[in-house]
Amino acid sequence: MIVVVNTIKVKKGHGESVAQRFQNSKGVELTPGFVRMEVLFTEDMEEDYDELKVCTHWADKSSFEGWVNSDSFRQAHAKRAGAPEGQSQGERPKDSGQNGQGHGQSHQAAPQGESVMLGSKMTVHTVLVSRTLNQEE
Repeated sequence: MIVVVNTIKVKKGHGESVAQRFQNSKGVELTPGFVRMEVLFTEDMEEDYDELKVCTHWADKSSFEGWVNSDSFRQAHAKRAGAPEGQSQGERPKDSGQNGQGHGQSHQAAPQGESVMLGSKMTVHTVLVSRTLNQEE
């Protein structure tokens, strides 16, 4: 299993409203190998921005790559308001060297031409240990 984490920086005070955009499904849950998605809000940030972590869990890396290369991904991540200057929401992040990016629909959250999105970085993690409540030894 892998976990893909997209760390998103947004203007201070906009983190929770951006997180709400992930409530509406864009088809990721229909992708073979998709396990679950969680959107985390980093608490007590001292920096001058809010931070979200969009975590998607996949059966394997090829399942995630299947999502990134799908028409559903392209439609869900088409250029729209809220993307960093010169980058669409679904464009592969320039600083990560990995495939894909976030998994939520962006709506205009700031005056036209003004984005609340400050940037993002995606990382891929292999799950080495996983425990659940009431799991037997």
